[in-house]
Amino acid sequence: MAYEHLLTAEHGSGTLRAGVITLNRARQLNALNDGLMDELGAALRSYDADDGIGCIVITGSERAFAAGADIPTLARMDFMQAYRTELISRNWETVRSIRKPVIAAVAGLALGGGCELAMMCDFIIAADNAKFGQPELKLAVIPGAGGTQRLPRAVGKSKAMDMVLTARPMDAAEAERAGLVSRVVALDKLMDEALGAASAICALSLPSILMAKECVSCAYETPLAEGIRHERRMFHALFGTQDQKEGMAAFLEKRAPVFNHR
Repeated sequence: MAYEHLLTAEHGSGTLRAGVITLNRARQLNALNDGLMDELGAALRSYDADDGIGCIVITGSERAFAAGADIPTLARMDFMQAYRTELISRNWETVRSIRKPVIAAVAGLALGGGCELAMMCDFIIAADNAKFGQPELKLAVIPGAGGTQRLPRAVGKSKAMDMVLTARPMDAAEAERAGLVSRVVALDKLMDEALGAASAICALSLPSILMAKECVSCAYETPLAEGIRHERRMFHALFGTQDQKEGMAAFLEKRAPVFNHR
C-alpha cells in the first residue's frame, strides 16, 4: 500500500520478518496530523495481521522522530470541534491495540505528541541525539495523548511533574537513567540496533512473544495478584503449543530450536 506520510519496508529473511514504518513529513519535523495518524494506524494493523511479521519498528528522521502534534491544525479548533471529532481518541491509540511488539527507534526530537507516541510503543531505543519532552504548557494546554499518565509510570512522579510543569526536555542520557528508554546508541547505529532487537524477537516463537507482551502490559493496569494470576494462566497455556515442545526438546538435545509459531 502506498502512503503519503509514511514509508514502509520489511527486514529479515526467516519465517518472521520485521516491519519498519518511517514517519515521513520531514519538512514539518514529522508533526503528527490526522493524515499521518490515520496512515500509521493502517500500517500497524496491516503488519499486525501479516503472519510473516513478528515485530514492528516505528522511526522518523535523524532530526526528529516527531516534533509534536500539528499545531497549525490544532490552533483553528474550538472545544466542540475537538470533542465531536474525538481529537486524538479517534486515531492516536491504534498502536496500543497492536498485539505484536512495537519498538520506537527515536532520533532527534520526540516532543509532545512525539514523546507520547514513543511511550505508546513497547520499548524505546534512542539515538544519542534524542530529546524527549512534554512542552504543551507553553501553548496553554496540557499533554493530551497520555503524557500525564504514561510519563509518571515510566520515570516516576517527581521527574514527570518537572518535565510537564516546566516544559523542559530531557536528553537521551537522562532518559535512559530515568527508565524512559531501554538503551541509547550512536545515531549512526540506531537502526542497526533497533533491527537487531527486532530480529531477536522474530527468532522466537510468536505465541510466546504475544503472551509475554500481553502479560508485561497487564502489569501497568492490574493489581499485582491479578497480574500474577494472568501470567500463570498464559504460562500454562503455552504448554499446549507445538513450539513449547520444540523449544524444550531442542534445549535437552543441545540444538537450536526450529519454531513454526504454533
